[in-house]
Amino acid sequence: MENYYIAKNIQEVTEDVLNMLEKAVVGQRENLRLLWGSLLAGGHVLIEGVPGLGKTLIVRSLAQVIDCYQARVQFTPDLMPSDITGTTVYDLQTGHFSFRQGPIFTNILLADEINRTPPKTQAALLEAMEEKQVTVDGKTYLLPPLFFVVATQNPIDFEGTYTLPEAQRDRFMLKLVVDYPSKEQEMQLLLTHGFGQRREEKLEKVIANDDIVKLREELAEIDVESSVLEYLMALIQGTREHPRIYLGASPRAGLDLLSMCKVEAAMNGRKFVTPDDVKQVVKPTLRHRLILHPDGELEGWNADDLLEEIIQATPVPR
Repeated sequence: MENYYIAKNIQEVTEDVLNMLEKAVVGQRENLRLLWGSLLAGGHVLIEGVPGLGKTLIVRSLAQVIDCYQARVQFTPDLMPSDITGTTVYDLQTGHFSFRQGPIFTNILLADEINRTPPKTQAALLEAMEEKQVTVDGKTYLLPPLFFVVATQNPIDFEGTYTLPEAQRDRFMLKLVVDYPSKEQEMQLLLTHGFGQRREEKLEKVIANDDIVKLREELAEIDVESSVLEYLMALIQGTREHPRIYLGASPRAGLDLLSMCKVEAAMNGRKFVTPDDVKQVVKPTLRHRLILHPDGELEGWNADDLLEEIIQATPVPR
């Protein structure tokens, strides 16, 4: 693959990627920025929204601007784990068993409508997302260095959906919420609509997957002062002590939050993390990992409301 951006830093690459993505995706710059940031950080993303808001378009567009392999799995109630990971088949000509790779052996995997399949099949992604490997019939197969899962889901109160298990949700670095566009944004969408061509087809490749792996080395140079680290830890601890939260953020959530803070700093052209970086990414990083008390849910509280309470109550270091 051609080396597109090996001489550019994360901030410059981010601007080029976002500018290209916005030629196809209208009114979702912040979600696009977070999606790209999670890819840089080596995480995975869960995108939630009602049908027709462009969740799949967002993922297809990202895959279009990166020179890499991509695959899509449409999650349905009858989908089996082997349909994702692959299976061992018997070759009549050679008399031996061989492994036939599933769609998970790719760089960007779109798990479309992941909550429309039972938890048994959802669990097929657990090992791959955490350890970047797949075990089939007792044998382990490694996935590519750039392995990025983006799952879309409809809100859980929609017909025919299953709630993602806690272990599955915790594997996602971010949860992005796609909402309706503004009137101006939707008007732009109508004006740029064309027949016979998908919106992402006009996008050009701007970076190769090998270069993304190399860009990750830049994140190791981002400095985090002890006061900022203590602030981050106070927010994590706040989710475990809040009276309306039954289960707070895990240590994995804290590590993901730290990684996203470093990416946020790098995308802003800085070599150090600030409290504002933490505030910018804390909600998408933690909102899907919290389990609220039932009485809090009945009163209409959601994870973002409680996280905002914790942010407001936590002193910010100077």
